[in-house]
Amino acid sequence: MGIARTWVLPILRMLLVAIIAAALIKLAFFPDGPAEADPAQPTGTIVEPTVAVASGTITNDVVIKATVSADPAVPLKSTAAGTVNKIFVAQGAAVAQGDVIFNVKVPIERDPADSVDAEGKPKPAIFRYEDVEAPIGGTLSSLSVIAGQEIAVGAAAGNVAPPSFSVSGSLEPAQQYRLLNRPGDASVTITGGPAAFTCTNLRISTPLAGSSAEDTTSAAAGGAGTAGSSTTATCAVPGDVTVFAGLAAEMTIAGGKAENVLVVPTTAVRGAAQSGSVWVSTADGATEERPVALGLTDGTQVQITEGLTEGEEILEFAPGAMGTAPDGCTTYPDGSMYCEPAAQP
Repeated sequence: MGIARTWVLPILRMLLVAIIAAALIKLAFFPDGPAEADPAQPTGTIVEPTVAVASGTITNDVVIKATVSADPAVPLKSTAAGTVNKIFVAQGAAVAQGDVIFNVKVPIERDPADSVDAEGKPKPAIFRYEDVEAPIGGTLSSLSVIAGQEIAVGAAAGNVAPPSFSVSGSLEPAQQYRLLNRPGDASVTITGGPAAFTCTNLRISTPLAGSSAEDTTSAAAGGAGTAGSSTTATCAVPGDVTVFAGLAAEMTIAGGKAENVLVVPTTAVRGAAQSGSVWVSTADGATEERPVALGLTDGTQVQITEGLTEGEEILEFAPGAMGTAPDGCTTYPDGSMYCEPAAQP
């Protein structure tokens, strides 16, 4: 035991330490694999996302915020020049179209040969009576004449307010491209009101340059318009639907539907209406710009009518494409997208 403690165990410890030291030197200076890459040098590659051209269905519904408004009153105008003789309907009363509101006493000029009697005395004046009728059915909201008042032909004598309502909202300029084929009606949903209903007689109007904007403002019903847009969509509320002036509404205008057509994301196209460009992947891994003809769009996808075939690969984000980004996100002209942290798609 003395020899083991004096010579054997110390020698074994020295051998073990030497083996460990040699292993550490090997790992530190002579690795089996290749040396690690310099962390300061980039090792990743940028791959632009692509998407395949596919067939699908495009439903082009344009949805705008709108407001319910009472239809404007129709002026009540005198049909003759003379003196107001008798008023038959009081202001505030309900009237039907054609009801006589008042009549006008119009003097009749006598023939000079019939202007005096047998004794040479002037004959009394003669008159005819012209009725002024309600132009539409509704409520006589104002009446500005009184009996005995002189009135000229065509002079405004009051207003008749119809019992009908309209829904109006402003269209953004870009939305007008989606309504080149304008329908005759729209679907309207009243906030807190009845179920969606069909609003008829849809009219899309833009005032001509130099014309007064007052008519457009009033048609937009108490601020339904949006700053920077003067194009207004207006439709008539059916008589069997109960609404009130000032109610908020959502108007959906169907701009068309295309089934089994070629569609691509709007982000893949530079251009938004009628014509545009896409970047097609080539066999050598590059991309080439190609012009395309555009059809309907729903704001997320767009129909391709010419220029592509089904299955072709194109860049999902075309340089300069102005596609529709998710809520809280912004698409830049180079195709990149930034989203607020709380709105990451």
